[in-house]
Amino acid sequence: MAGAAEAALPRLAVGIGELDRVLGGGLVPGSLVLVGGEPGIGKSTLLLQAAAGIAGSTGARPVLYATGEESVGQVRLRAARLGLLDGPAGAAVAVLAETEVGRIAEHARSARPAALIVDSIQTATVDELDGPAGSVGQVRESALRLMELAKGEGIAVLLVGHVTKDGSIAGPKTLEHLVDAVLNLEGERYASLRLLRSTKNRFGSIDEIGVFEMREAGLAEVADPGRAFLVEHEVPAPGSVVAPVLEGTRPLLVEVQALVSPAAYGNPARRASGLDANRLALLVAVLGRRAGVSLGSHDVYANLAGGLSVAEPGLDLPLALALASSLRDRPVLSGTVAIGEVGLLGELRAVTGLGRRMREAARLGYRRAIVPRAAARDAELPSEIELVPVATLREAIERALGPRERGRDQDATATVLVAPTNGGD
Repeated sequence: MAGAAEAALPRLAVGIGELDRVLGGGLVPGSLVLVGGEPGIGKSTLLLQAAAGIAGSTGARPVLYATGEESVGQVRLRAARLGLLDGPAGAAVAVLAETEVGRIAEHARSARPAALIVDSIQTATVDELDGPAGSVGQVRESALRLMELAKGEGIAVLLVGHVTKDGSIAGPKTLEHLVDAVLNLEGERYASLRLLRSTKNRFGSIDEIGVFEMREAGLAEVADPGRAFLVEHEVPAPGSVVAPVLEGTRPLLVEVQALVSPAAYGNPARRASGLDANRLALLVAVLGRRAGVSLGSHDVYANLAGGLSVAEPGLDLPLALALASSLRDRPVLSGTVAIGEVGLLGELRAVTGLGRRMREAARLGYRRAIVPRAAARDAELPSEIELVPVATLREAIERALGPRERGRDQDATATVLVAPTNGGD
């Protein structure tokens, strides 16, 4: 059967373990892969490193790198900075400064490369069409012709795509439906860590992520992704809670940070970075109504350390504990992690993969975990961690911070508005 023959196709090893992991074991010949990300995040750097890796693993077959944003000399300078010019891999990467898709395809058919990299799809054009590069028609038609090249010649094609301000790939939304895989490179531009996440993959799972660190010599794989997003503190800090999250099948420990301060004037601020702002507003309401932690007159800021963005509902409990900890100026006990979803009634709901989360926390030295009571009954948990099963958000705050001391917690963030007077002075 044709399907069995396709399944037997050997994958091209990129030579970058984290990228191969996200792809599902390497590139499938004849596949079309879109790599998106903000300008300056490291897409071109990653794919230039991937070109050298593919060339080194395939041996005789070259890799064609078509650039529409840089000259051949500029690409060579960047390759020299990354240390990719030395050895046979550097000689096997051919750079073509061309934007017209027909000429790129003609060159690829004659060179028969193992892979073709087009940087970027927003600069590609088709001569038969009107309109500037980057327009909807040009981007769509360029992608269609590159897909025909990939399927017809068995060449793996990787496209670089920039993202818009709202985080979507620039160009028509149907571009993401044309390709076989969509990989997004995420992270703060001025931070060192980068996360490669798959949002579509016809030949593998979308439950995998890759973690990289941007260095002077390019993107380097992070040796221990589980602790990459943790921040070292000399002493426990109020407003900080560590959460074991699942990104795909990989458990990561992240630090949830919160700052609560009295609002100076106007409507209190609600700001979130790396977290869902709507979820933050909901938790502020649940804390005030169901847990006795009133934040209505306070500015609230929440952040995930390291520039990571996580959307899973299991961050509800650590975020709520961080808010209560900051308001009361009392840190959570050292060596404690927390995970769980918070309902509108203040109840805690179980999260998936609790056993994997706890094993990673135990490996990194954490010895206490605050978890939903329902989850603790079902999971196979490591014996090194002391479980603190709780049923409600109010109970979780008491177990994390201790019982509330009358007068102390309410005044932790108060300010003196009127100074005492002496007589009539």
